[in-house]
Amino acid sequence: MRAVAQAQPNIALVKYWGKQNLADNLPAVGSLSITLDSLWTRMEVEFSSELRNDRLLIGGHQDDEMLARVSGCLDQVVGTDRDRAIIQSETNFPIAAGLASSASAFAALVMAADAACGKSHELLSLARMAGRASGSAARSFYGGFVELRVDGRRIDTVQLLKDDEWPLHVVVAITAETAKPLGSTEAMIRSAESSPFYSSWVERQDEDLGAAREAVGERDFAKLASVAEHNCLKMHSVMWTSRPSIVYWNRATLSCMQTVRELQNSGVPVFFTIDAGPQVKAVCLPAAADQVAAALQETSGVSRVLQSNLGHGARLVASA
Repeated sequence: MRAVAQAQPNIALVKYWGKQNLADNLPAVGSLSITLDSLWTRMEVEFSSELRNDRLLIGGHQDDEMLARVSGCLDQVVGTDRDRAIIQSETNFPIAAGLASSASAFAALVMAADAACGKSHELLSLARMAGRASGSAARSFYGGFVELRVDGRRIDTVQLLKDDEWPLHVVVAITAETAKPLGSTEAMIRSAESSPFYSSWVERQDEDLGAAREAVGERDFAKLASVAEHNCLKMHSVMWTSRPSIVYWNRATLSCMQTVRELQNSGVPVFFTIDAGPQVKAVCLPAAADQVAAALQETSGVSRVLQSNLGHGARLVASA
């Protein structure tokens, strides 16, 4: 009745923003992402008939704010008539700061809970259950390049390439260590209700997905860079034109974008993408990793940089 699972965050190159069904947490659009290697979340789930309530520990500290969401996720995997659980979470990167920490957390949680209770669901079923808790968590069950497709009232996930079939590198510039001021779900709802660009964002997403899918299939870095930056800026334009406006960027975010532009102008194979937060992810060819990391570390306002190759999907670490 105990298991530990690990999952890595994934970085969307064609973004998911908006929900078509809030109750099922169903994305309004498809997305395409890369799964990281060096960043991770580990979740330990232990069920016990002696417990009266679930208990959540994040980094060794009790967290009651996230408990209802975690308990609801466990109910999906195990059923509501279940023993209560102690859930312990550990991560090696800032959480709730625009680095897909919820994706890795809920992917690891679902996999650990499934193993601890002996359910043995298929991988796609686990991905769908995790996606109901965190829209991007379904992608963290797979490594390398992953596409999430919305099919009616459910999602499908497809691994386009394994991590070693096109080994790109990611440099993350941390421009703020604290949690972002507005959660993604609330921000998505606001955008859908108030941004004049939201309907266009949804309608044009398939174009970007098709271009990115083609770029991945051809291993065409320049083509992938073009569509990824374009899609990123469109998503943030939807946020900015929401009412009240949603701006996650800070001064260092803009400085990092300028650094990437300067690297590009000097011929370095690199492009940026930014999720719902202030951190900048620079995707590059492996040979350029050290140069990109050094340039971003020297950028004003960057507290530190994290580096990662592409990695595998969620996996079980231990069970008993």
